[in-house]
Amino acid sequence: MYRQIIILLSILLMGCSTENEAQESNPVVNKGKTLIVYYSYTGNCSAIVNTMTKQLEADVLEVQPAEKGLKYEANNYALGTQLLNAIKANPNDGNSYPAIDPVQTSLDSYQNVIIVTPLWWSQMAAIMQSYLFQNASKLSGKNVALVVSSHSSGISGVVADAKRLLPDVTWMGDALWINNSNRSKTASLLQDWLKKLNFKQSNMETQTMNLTIDGKVQAVTLVDNAATQALVAKLQEGAVTVTLNTNGDFEIWGSLGFSLPTSNEYINGQPGDVVLYGGSNICIFYGSNSYSYTRLGKIAGLSADELKAFLKGGQSNISVTLSLPVSSVSAHLVNDSKEKDILYSLNGQRVDNPSRGIYIKKGKKVVL
Repeated sequence: MYRQIIILLSILLMGCSTENEAQESNPVVNKGKTLIVYYSYTGNCSAIVNTMTKQLEADVLEVQPAEKGLKYEANNYALGTQLLNAIKANPNDGNSYPAIDPVQTSLDSYQNVIIVTPLWWSQMAAIMQSYLFQNASKLSGKNVALVVSSHSSGISGVVADAKRLLPDVTWMGDALWINNSNRSKTASLLQDWLKKLNFKQSNMETQTMNLTIDGKVQAVTLVDNAATQALVAKLQEGAVTVTLNTNGDFEIWGSLGFSLPTSNEYINGQPGDVVLYGGSNICIFYGSNSYSYTRLGKIAGLSADELKAFLKGGQSNISVTLSLPVSSVSAHLVNDSKEKDILYSLNGQRVDNPSRGIYIKKGKKVVL
């Protein structure tokens, strides 16, 4: 009897061990600064993503069609072709794209985005096109890479769709093509491709700058380029206050009082975008405008009306303070022994004649 109980317990323990091992062998989606966005109809793209997450620290977002159970390939791909033709007829009309489920994942935390999509009739799957069309402005300024899965058709049409939908991103190398002839080598193909992307987890990827107007503060997520690196270095010396004015009812802009390196490109500026104009002027959009600018960053999380109100759109002589968050100022102070006894305000501005209040000293908050 006891022997039977022991055998039974051993079997149960072995079952638990096997289950844990199976769970551990599944791909683990780690939190990271890279986001993988994918749509999978046949399961091939899902398998690619599962393999990729074993090699790359990233979060994962799956795009889903709003209408479930549709057979896009039925009747010689009649429905899929119909959806693609509707997009081709009016690519700038949101109504041309099939509805997708609402997406909760915010793009603000990511500088690197990898898109994994199937090919439909030599074009990007209509479902993924919907996501990219809806999120083009939120993806602007980010590093983006593309993986395309197909049976055997070439992917040039999908690459063209991606570049049409995302005109303001930085493409990180060539798209990776995985098809039925090389699908068994997916792991090695991804490994080699990811090395070429050079998705660096640089300090600038999560760097933010604060904008303060009339005592209200909004964060700007900065892109990583020579201009923002120089700007951050400037703000580490202390906050900068500038006077900006409304222009054309789409932006506030004005001189920084100093110059930054430029990497100008033709940009379709959208609400929340912060750009450099002429090397020494900052422009903050609450509307849209297309011109040659250097990207600095983006304000997110505000509606169009909230953004215009915060920026005092329509007014003149708007006082705007640019500063680094306290954590960034603290890190600078800790690493700079020459300034170890200097006091800074909570928004990062040097204070030479402090009164009573809370300040930053030697990287820590102090009360005077």
